[in-house]
Amino acid sequence: MAEVQDRRELILSTAAEMFARKGLRATTVRGIADAVGVLSGSLYHHFPSKDAIVDEVLSRYLDEIRARYAVVLASGKGPAESLHDLVVASLEIAEEQPHATAIYQNEAQYLRELAGFASIQSAAAEIQQTWLQVIAAGVADGVFRDDIPSWVFYRLIRDAVWLSIRWHRPDGPYSTHQLAEDVTALFLHGFAASALAQKKAAAPSRAKAAAPSRAKAAAPSRAKAAAPSGAKAAKVAP
Repeated sequence: MAEVQDRRELILSTAAEMFARKGLRATTVRGIADAVGVLSGSLYHHFPSKDAIVDEVLSRYLDEIRARYAVVLASGKGPAESLHDLVVASLEIAEEQPHATAIYQNEAQYLRELAGFASIQSAAAEIQQTWLQVIAAGVADGVFRDDIPSWVFYRLIRDAVWLSIRWHRPDGPYSTHQLAEDVTALFLHGFAASALAQKKAAAPSRAKAAAPSRAKAAAPSRAKAAAPSGAKAAKVAP
């Protein structure tokens, strides 16, 4: 039984790498079987089709995202810290499952045609809602701005996080942890030099750094408008 399970896991990991590298349409069952070292017929003992493999890879991936996000929500932290933790969780998953992340981000058209797309869509909606919930809480608390539509802020930070797989190399000098800190700092404090000065002057607590009092301290200039006054929420995919 263990051998069967090991073979199944090998098929999944090999297929995920090929899907990410070659694309879903260009990857065949025969190609996967050859890479694993089995006959195509043997592979069908584990999965009825290529789409079933895709569905398994992505279902596990989305389940892991939902589980990590649930931990963030259960922590009881404030909106700014929760937003930071969502960024960290997302980037850690992207580092741990780069192939599944690439498939999900690059194969939207194929996935829409997948028989199991409804379940993928449902999971994606839940993931999206987690972000929107945290952003809405920040707006309600006065921690995040209310002049930018929530769905716009969500889409911007979502793409900044998940599409970083196209250029970020976790094993390079710029670590995943540093990327998470920088993404959070940019979205909560801005890129202007004045924002950096205010961030350094802030109290150690991330929650305090994003508090309404710091938003009021921002000057009216455009550079300072991007400062700790925070950012509002958003809408769209996971």
